[in-house]
Amino acid sequence: MDPEAFLEIANQIYRLQMYPFFELAHCLVMCMYVKEDLAGGAHLFSRKHPLTCWITCMLSIYGGAMLANFLLGEPILSSFKNQNSLLLATAAWYVIFYTPFDIGYKIFKFLPIKLVLALMKEVIRCKKVHDGVVHAAKIYPNSYLIMIIIGTLKGNGTAFLKVLERLLRGVWTPNAIELVQISFPTKACIAASFIFVLDKKTEIISAPHALVYFGVVIFFVYFKMSSMLLGIHDPFVPFENLFCAIFLGGIWDTLARLLTPASKGDHTSTKSDTAKDGKTESAKKKD
Repeated sequence: MDPEAFLEIANQIYRLQMYPFFELAHCLVMCMYVKEDLAGGAHLFSRKHPLTCWITCMLSIYGGAMLANFLLGEPILSSFKNQNSLLLATAAWYVIFYTPFDIGYKIFKFLPIKLVLALMKEVIRCKKVHDGVVHAAKIYPNSYLIMIIIGTLKGNGTAFLKVLERLLRGVWTPNAIELVQISFPTKACIAASFIFVLDKKTEIISAPHALVYFGVVIFFVYFKMSSMLLGIHDPFVPFENLFCAIFLGGIWDTLARLLTPASKGDHTSTKSDTAKDGKTESAKKKD
């Protein structure tokens, strides 16, 4: 492909308007996530607690922006100031939970449609990460870490509020804390934020900004498609294992286990266990 034509495509993607189609895809996917997280109790919960259901869906849709605003000392509820976006999110919530015979959810769960929605959501995720980095750079122009944090939260802040969102539904799941089990979207947002910071604040990346943005969009879309169609859920795992083995003590822990002889207490406990097993076997023979 002609480089100029490719750059023109990148510029069009960079200037792409997210409202209404991409925002609608994001809202539908997040409402479907809430419904699937409720599992078999989704129907009963949506009928008995419609306000709670709406609040949890809005928290899932706007959670990243709300959390980023909280950390930056900005109004948390400013995410709801756009009435058109709020009405669009409410319409998506209604379609997923309240259409007759659950037909809305069934249509959007159909794999080809679900795939298109998921890929559109990845496009708006890249936009949110980019906007988060740019916004943080205006407030803290010399803090690369804050830019990466805000970009990550804008892109996947909902994952960090998963415990709160479930708690609003009356379910306490402390083992779902995102920092304990970091998901691939969060890792991808960290990587994308890092790339945008390098592109904006350093001379390391010499490519045009629109081309860098387009490359990150392709990265998000490709791995989302791989996850849904091929089952490749976290391509970072091999690199994480290698990094941990080299720099975070993995090799030395393995060498310590191989070279350090078993302690005396271990021998004693082994002998006592053997004696107990022997007594048990003899008791069985007597019986």
